[in-house]
Amino acid sequence: MLVLLAGIFVVHIATVIMLFVSTIANVWMVGSSNVGMASSGLWLLCNKTCEQLPVSRHDDASLKAVQAFMILSIIFSVIALVMFIVQLFTLEKGKRFYITGAIMLVCWMCILIGVSIYTARFTGRMPGFTNSHHGYCFILAWICFCFSFIIGILYLVLRKK
Repeated sequence: MLVLLAGIFVVHIATVIMLFVSTIANVWMVGSSNVGMASSGLWLLCNKTCEQLPVSRHDDASLKAVQAFMILSIIFSVIALVMFIVQLFTLEKGKRFYITGAIMLVCWMCILIGVSIYTARFTGRMPGFTNSHHGYCFILAWICFCFSFIIGILYLVLRKK
């Protein structure tokens, strides 16, 4: 049981770190131009230098929604981690980690909404760039989506022994 708890804890910490990296780094889309390789993220467009991400008025609300949901997913994931540690020491024997699992599933929903909006609105749209493809941050966000769902379900069925 201790090994299972330690494994879930390690995967949860890895998920939090990957969420931080995927939200902060600016490598959601990568493309090439006549100047060289460029990448765009949720915040900046980086070529040789980084500048504010040029977004049309039509897509501005979508970008802000993606930013908000990714930040919310980080917050809920950290809260779930703290709640797991608190419940680990205060929960009675035989009880389940319901609160931690519920918070982690809310994190999962935030990741799903944020990455889905980005996929629908911004995939392949780097004007002036050719051969654009997804960067590692986009892939990390989808990996975090899978991990947070698995962790959330495990917390719901896990009993403290």
